[in-house]
Amino acid sequence: MRIKNLKRIAAVALAAGLAFSVTGCGGNGGAASNAGQDVDVSELEFPLKEKVTLTGLISYPANTESDPNKRTIFKRLQEKTNVEINWTAIQADQWGDKISLSMANAKTLTDFVFSAGFGDSDLLKYGKQGVIIQLQDYIDKYMPNLKAVFDKYPEYRRMCTDTDGRIWALPWIEQLGSEKTAIQTIDNMSFINKKWLDFLKLDIPTTIEEFEKVLIAFRDNASKLQKEFNIDGSIIPMSCIVNDGGQDPAILINGFGEGYGDADKGRHIAVTDDLKVICSATQQGYKDGITWLHSLYKEGLIDPEAFTQEWSTYVSKGKSGRYGVCFSWDVANIDNLKDWVPLPALTADTRNITPQNGSFTSGFDRGRCVVTAVAKNPALVCAWLDQMYDPFQSPQNNWGTYGEDDDFDIFELGKNDKGEDMLKHAPLGDASPVEVREAESVGGPLAILDEYYGVYVTCPDDAQYRLDWIKDYYTQDMNTKYVYPNVFMNQEDTTELSNLTADITKTINAKKSDWIMNGFTDADWEQYLKDLEAYKLNDYLAIFQKYLDSFYKDGNADTE
Repeated sequence: MRIKNLKRIAAVALAAGLAFSVTGCGGNGGAASNAGQDVDVSELEFPLKEKVTLTGLISYPANTESDPNKRTIFKRLQEKTNVEINWTAIQADQWGDKISLSMANAKTLTDFVFSAGFGDSDLLKYGKQGVIIQLQDYIDKYMPNLKAVFDKYPEYRRMCTDTDGRIWALPWIEQLGSEKTAIQTIDNMSFINKKWLDFLKLDIPTTIEEFEKVLIAFRDNASKLQKEFNIDGSIIPMSCIVNDGGQDPAILINGFGEGYGDADKGRHIAVTDDLKVICSATQQGYKDGITWLHSLYKEGLIDPEAFTQEWSTYVSKGKSGRYGVCFSWDVANIDNLKDWVPLPALTADTRNITPQNGSFTSGFDRGRCVVTAVAKNPALVCAWLDQMYDPFQSPQNNWGTYGEDDDFDIFELGKNDKGEDMLKHAPLGDASPVEVREAESVGGPLAILDEYYGVYVTCPDDAQYRLDWIKDYYTQDMNTKYVYPNVFMNQEDTTELSNLTADITKTINAKKSDWIMNGFTDADWEQYLKDLEAYKLNDYLAIFQKYLDSFYKDGNADTE
């Protein structure tokens, strides 16, 4: 009864805090004055002398264990810390619909949200309302694992900090390579069917002219390819999903004009070598590149379903061996590894690969985990969450664990060169790495640094060969100096940018699909530019420019 009463009191207090933050605190918010709870660090040493129960909100993938406390990772954490978590679990595909309701309901709000995945606008909104607390003091006092990461890589602390110096959330950090070798530099990697090339005695193309000739050869030798490789279904020289992240063919047009391409498919921005933010989708190179893609489509070289097909359809046709060229994060998602190789940068007017914005600091999610105003002992909550940043724990949370009772483990427990425990990735075999990882991992806040590999954990095989692809095929052609950094804008600019992005991105994506399919005239292009101007493209770019200028004014020229 006492625990229930405490929860009831906390809920009433939060409800009052929410009302106060909206009516009485203006822009500062109820949590803005929270300087951090002072607790004797010795009281937070794990395992605790007496068991304590905290409450958490978490998501889980469909068709996996819905009770977090039945997952081996959380069982071990409870034994290690003597902290039991009373979880509220939401299926991942329902998270977007339910999390906002959960955050607005003071009666059901938990001490922390483990897999929040909040955007900047969410963090600033909930911070202003007093629903979540700021964490910078707790990190410095009670989170030695995360603080060690911030001390070694201060750019991550900066990326977590808003314009008023507050940290509202705990991050997810996954280093796999750095700068122009980082695994995130290229999302929509292009692949070409080496088996088909060898059969037709063709070389890997390096120019747009050679590429087009290869696609034509695939098309014109369709019956031979079907017979030789026992392919059931029509031959598709090139397939993709236009405007769909890693499946988009934008990487092909990097060589047109000045070579910017359109690597940022969500915001359509790039940074010039003189630190100017431009719209990549209004450049002459983009126009010429889309014109060229239309010529390929007109010749029947691009999958006619490229504008409408779902992921499942795209994969199904790929697994049937029907593609000559395809696009994905990993070709193993589409077909197999042995028959395919990455397609290098294609030369048109120039030869260039533009890395994705934000990629030089590796995988990063600023809003992964938040602590709420309900927490009676936020210092303990933060100390427990800091266990997720332990170098031996983070890889397990991210990928999976060892010693499970099922048929497959992501890791085997082995030793490093010093004889210390190290997590060794088990061979994937025929198992789906995604499915196994979803079944075992828990996600949440964590940090995996490049220096952990070979000490605490081995690099995943599927990550290593992708790192090799980037280094061997693409890094040498990444000629631009900068990518747009992962900045934390203020609430006013975040809101304004969100409003502007809706019309601008919708217009760019719609015209891109239309023009690849149907072509366009110079008059169409001019009207497109006028439409974007009417949607305040200049204001849109000015906001990005403001934060880019501030980022480099603060002396960050060598960190992003």
